[in-house]
Amino acid sequence: MELMDVIKKRRSIRSFRPDGVDEKKIRALLECANLAPSAGNLQGYEIVVIKDTETKLALAKAALDQQFIAEAPVVFVFLANAKRSASKYGKRGDTLYSTQDATIATAYVQLACVDLGLGSCWVGAFNDHEVAKVVQAGIDYTPVSILPVGYPAEDPEPRPRRGVDSIAHYERVGNKKGMK
Repeated sequence: MELMDVIKKRRSIRSFRPDGVDEKKIRALLECANLAPSAGNLQGYEIVVIKDTETKLALAKAALDQQFIAEAPVVFVFLANAKRSASKYGKRGDTLYSTQDATIATAYVQLACVDLGLGSCWVGAFNDHEVAKVVQAGIDYTPVSILPVGYPAEDPEPRPRRGVDSIAHYERVGNKKGMK
């Protein structure tokens, strides 16, 4: 599949078929995350792969009772590794770059899902402390995103977008005629 087709086809999937996800596909998704760009090539993130039903249920509860998370055959939890990024970039690595690295890795996996015939849904609404507890993340790791993955049991329509002319600004942003 061409990249533009993958991007246009991606949807947030919240209903999954019960079929498991093959280990080869899980490995391919992790390899895509590993190829994502990162600040200073430090890869300031970690990924926890969850297939255990009880752990997925606890994760769904920690994510404000979003039960579709537990229904996915596999769930990836992306954590910022602040210490890793801070080792080179200090406070900015700690507070920003590690989060950006985890975010980019999540996006790569999300797009790779589409290419592999899988669906996913980026989840950012969760209790950080509870998610960290569920995945047994140490103090230097901050949950950034939860990505439930599986074969889609739905085919949602595209959601409305703002439009390129609404999001793109040449030279500056703010107080220009026609901007809201």
